[in-house]
Amino acid sequence: MYIIPAIDLIDGKCVRLIQGEYNRKITYHDDPVKQAESFISDGAQWIHIVDLDGAKLGRAINTAAIASIAKLEKVKVEVGGGIRDEDAIIQMLDAGAERIIIGTKAVSDFDWFAEMAGKYRGKLALGLDARGMKISIEGWTKSHSISLLDFAGEAARLPLAAIIYTDITKDGMMSGPNFETTKAIADAVDVPVIASGGINTIDDIKKLKELGGISAAIIGRALYEGLLSLPEAIRATL
Repeated sequence: MYIIPAIDLIDGKCVRLIQGEYNRKITYHDDPVKQAESFISDGAQWIHIVDLDGAKLGRAINTAAIASIAKLEKVKVEVGGGIRDEDAIIQMLDAGAERIIIGTKAVSDFDWFAEMAGKYRGKLALGLDARGMKISIEGWTKSHSISLLDFAGEAARLPLAAIIYTDITKDGMMSGPNFETTKAIADAVDVPVIASGGINTIDDIKKLKELGGISAAIIGRALYEGLLSLPEAIRATL
């Protein structure tokens, strides 16, 4: 298991949303490239980037910042937020992203997602965001009726890079991840599962590792607020 520090972007700045609510925003750093460089110096091999403006508006907004981070040496990036057509996938790949996270469009148009997964094999990750067992879409502003586990199982038949599961009710709350549902998804699929939301202690990381089937953990607010240091988080996975 490995650790992926998170950079969420609004207006070109590093922020975190509390439970995915745009009116509950905390701004941490005005320069996301410097933040990325700090993560790299602390040992990050991957960085998770979400264009929150893009997620809300349905099109890439913070492309320049994403491209600048992707071009840094010794790090790979996964990028999501507002990527809802093939041109956007190509744009992010051209910007240097290693894998592209698709959430809303995967749920709303699964046939298109399946086609793209086949065309860009191993480059797409499913962003599976949920409140409880209800999948959320469009920047976490709307819910979808499809079953979380059923959809994960269907998507796992595709040649995906990973499934990234976020419990929105845990995101930014630093109250621990949703271990039960994370394990249920990992047990139900044969693709790498990345855990996200609420991770804030070494014990959280160790417990995720012990669950089995979890390939990585995304950590955001706990790093920004000093509850965890990235080096100690990485050591906990070894």
